Amino acid sequence: MILVLGLGAQDIRTVQVASGVANITDIQNAGDGSGRLFLVQQNGVVRTLRNGSVAATAFLDIRGKTSASGERGLLGLAFPPDFLQKQRFYVDYTDLNGDTVIAQYRMLAGVDTADAASEVVLMKIAQPFANHNGGQVRFGPDGYLYVAMGDGGSAGDPRGNGQNLGALLGKILRLDVESDPGHVRIPADNPFVNRAGARGEIWAYGLRNPWRFSFDRVTHDLWIADVGQDTYEEVNLQPAGSRGGENYGWNQMEGMHCYQSGCRMDGLTLPVAEYTHAAGGCSVTGGFVYRGTRSPGMRGLYLYGDYCSGRIWALEKQAGAWSNRLVLSSGFTITTFGEDEAGEIYLANGAAGTVFRIDGSTAPRLTSSAVTNAASFAPGMVAGSLATAFAAGVRDASGVTVADRVPLPVSLGGVSVSVGGVAAPIYSVSNVAGTEQVNFQVPFEVAGRSSATVVVTRDAQASASVDVPLAAVQPGVYTLDGTAAIVVHAADYSLSDAAHPLRSDEYAFVYVSGLGAVANAPATGAGGPASPPATASADVRVTLGGVDCPVQFAGLAPGFVGVYQVNFRVAAGAVSGLRDLVVRANGVDSPAVRVSVQ
Repeated sequence: MILVLGLGAQDIRTVQVASGVANITDIQNAGDGSGRLFLVQQNGVVRTLRNGSVAATAFLDIRGKTSASGERGLLGLAFPPDFLQKQRFYVDYTDLNGDTVIAQYRMLAGVDTADAASEVVLMKIAQPFANHNGGQVRFGPDGYLYVAMGDGGSAGDPRGNGQNLGALLGKILRLDVESDPGHVRIPADNPFVNRAGARGEIWAYGLRNPWRFSFDRVTHDLWIADVGQDTYEEVNLQPAGSRGGENYGWNQMEGMHCYQSGCRMDGLTLPVAEYTHAAGGCSVTGGFVYRGTRSPGMRGLYLYGDYCSGRIWALEKQAGAWSNRLVLSSGFTITTFGEDEAGEIYLANGAAGTVFRIDGSTAPRLTSSAVTNAASFAPGMVAGSLATAFAAGVRDASGVTVADRVPLPVSLGGVSVSVGGVAAPIYSVSNVAGTEQVNFQVPFEVAGRSSATVVVTRDAQASASVDVPLAAVQPGVYTLDGTAAIVVHAADYSLSDAAHPLRSDEYAFVYVSGLGAVANAPATGAGGPASPPATASADVRVTLGGVDCPVQFAGLAPGFVGVYQVNFRVAAGAVSGLRDLVVRANGVDSPAVRVSVQ
């Protein structure tokens, strides 16, 4: 069975991979190289899916310990790193009294099933009401077990658990269950370990009923979907560098809006996305950031859905702002999403007992705001200069492919770019920490236009055509880390840094993008000539610490493609310390970069 919704070059579709598995609450992989998916059923049974077949024998059966009623039952499954060697795993279920149990189980020797009699109860958390149990358990990239706990139920969080650091309800917990198997230890760097009256297990709080959270397998960001009360469903994001302690607002807020009259937002972490119940939605189901290879055009999108409406959205950051778009109206009762070992994403249609894989575009995904100046990363292009296209689906594996010759080729690693219908020379194609990009020279031939269409193609699969502004000049200074300029001492061609600062009256040069037209221009794709040089037509100036520095040369860097060089003399009496350097072309300033001056 295949369900398709046409969205131009960005189609997504669902492909059925299993049926006859009722009330699936979680889909997991063991990370053991087996390729299996584990289908967690609310009634207490876990089944395995391998090569399109659901095993007849249950992987785990604890139906005698739980009761599948309402929001109760077997809710979560987690495999630790190196499961294949450890042969133990963890579950989250509500017991026959309705309380949450976090338990460890072990495998039976020599067979591919778990020992249902091996249970070690690690935690038991009382639940005052029958709903809002959370239930997701998942190991983070730090090796700790993260646990989602709802606020305890009823409506409106009547006991105030979400904001109470003395309660485990309404939280994400972070537990060490692996350093001493069979016991729970609290990580020493949990945010509330040393706070009086607070539970040390807490990692984040202010949650109503987090129904499915996940870690981006590349960036390690934590995504948390939190079910709303009456009006708003929300998606929260905790960046990988977080030290925990975020307050996501419940029950002061619901989504980005006050739930309690006169609520204060100070100190709260607001959602990155929300939607209302107005169009039939009722309960968000969190998903995953796609990192697979079957559908490269989906990479980097966070996919999530709604239990009642069956709608699926794709969330990503574009030009510094979150973009959230509907990508499929599935008609399913979406109870959970899952991810296999290869990074492909699945979902469960709870009402029908079916499981589907989500497939999407094989063409690169490109937006106009993602075509930028190669040095400053400001949106837009300049003819003759290097530009960067941040395009998902151009390189599957982590790494960088750099052109090995000049003139640059117009295809590299199966990737090509056209600008205004002209083939663009490619400098590099890379995938670094999940960010995919193509660095290319904007052809000189498109000079004089106000904009040009850009298309990125990989293996004959073309992205959507996007219209990108073309500027006469758009100066940007190349940096080492986004702030520190690449400055070269002219005397010995060494790099300037804190240990080798610039000095008054010395000569130096910087590499720049976007200075525009030049005299003695080379052919598109060729390196800048050395003699005579390709001198910039623009009026180019340099300031250091706000003081004008005399410019000796501005033009294409000899031997480089699409890169400009500006030679200047450090002004006499330059003030020592870290100073802002700005390159100005025809009155347009580059973003300031930092330079060490003695």
